[in-house]
Amino acid sequence: MAFLRTLVWFSALAFVLFRVGEGKDILVGGSEDAWKIPKNASDSLNQWARKHRFKVGDFLIFKYNGKADSVLQVTGENYESCSTSKPIKEYKDGNNTKVKLNKSGPFYFISGADGHCQKGQKLEVTVISEKHRHHDNPPAFPPKPAKQLLRRLNQPKLAPTRHLHTRMAPSWL
Repeated sequence: MAFLRTLVWFSALAFVLFRVGEGKDILVGGSEDAWKIPKNASDSLNQWARKHRFKVGDFLIFKYNGKADSVLQVTGENYESCSTSKPIKEYKDGNNTKVKLNKSGPFYFISGADGHCQKGQKLEVTVISEKHRHHDNPPAFPPKPAKQLLRRLNQPKLAPTRHLHTRMAPSWL
């Protein structure tokens, strides 16, 4: 009986640990109709992506009309130039496009529809490395601007002296 109880306990622990290590499904843009030409720059998918943390093992879910559009995973160079000629991977399945983020670093996606990328239908996500998986919270205090830090580092240092703490007699004496 003790063996069975131990086996159940270890099985439950293994299941929990396995589930913790799995990635999340992340709906691109946070809505069903986000993979489209943005109305303006503040509506771009890159604005959305900057507000999220993507980890190795997560999945991006793209929702779109597969008859009118597609998703192309491309290099950084092809992302900047909106070149659709040599994608790393092409997805045309519409509402079922699920892309695994299998390594840390940047991932680039553009629309395969003619002219859509040039109008802003593209996405860049940066995947954080495995060693950062448990650091989901940003630092409590933002880092100081570089100019302030450099100014502090370049201030002259005072040499220590023996008489640094000598006191003067009060003036009323």
